[in-house]
Amino acid sequence: MNPEKLVNTIVDALEDIKAYDIDVIDVSKITALFGYIIIASADSTRQTKSLANNVQEKVKAAGGR
Repeated sequence: MNPEKLVNTIVDALEDIKAYDIDVIDVSKITALFGYIIIASADSTRQTKSLANNVQEKVKAAGGR
């Protein structure tokens, strides 16, 4: 899965569960470990857990790991 498709899948999954202040930061010129950092906010611990689970499910469904 290419990085742009992965970022779009993650942002869509975060928006599904009503995350807000979603920021995608390109760090590929700073570090070789990864290309992007995605930061999102939630209103509660329960919502944060739901966000993480939804991202995991959507990435797996799109063919990521």
